[in-house]
Amino acid sequence: MNTLGAVLVATLLVLGSGCARPDWIERTLVTVDVTGTWFGLSEVTGGTGRASLYLHLKQDGPRVTGSARVLAGQQNLIEGVVSGDTFTFNQTGGNAIHGDLTVSGDKMTGEVRFGIVYQARVLELRRVELGADADSRPPKE
Repeated sequence: MNTLGAVLVATLLVLGSGCARPDWIERTLVTVDVTGTWFGLSEVTGGTGRASLYLHLKQDGPRVTGSARVLAGQQNLIEGVVSGDTFTFNQTGGNAIHGDLTVSGDKMTGEVRFGIVYQARVLELRRVELGADADSRPPKE
């Protein structure tokens, strides 16, 4: 009876451990395309007012590269990944800019952090078509 019990316990552990991890298809599933230019306004905590944010993105499979710019500010290179409908990114070579956004068509919402002190709740980013002076003014509604 002791041997049978040990075999049953071992079998349950092996079968149970396989259920705890998502499979490789689920981890690499890409259901959205974030390529393009995105613009949105954020309410800034730890400071005052609102911040305008542009993201210029290029997606290749789940990998995303591009830049982030706070209006009238410095352009920062970013890289990230798309998994399902979530786009997560970090500033290349640093942690000053980090975002976790949920994508739905031509809209993204979520949290973006600018440095350690300022966190912003992105109310909504929208995919926009912009001309040569894209970073000099917000898009027209």
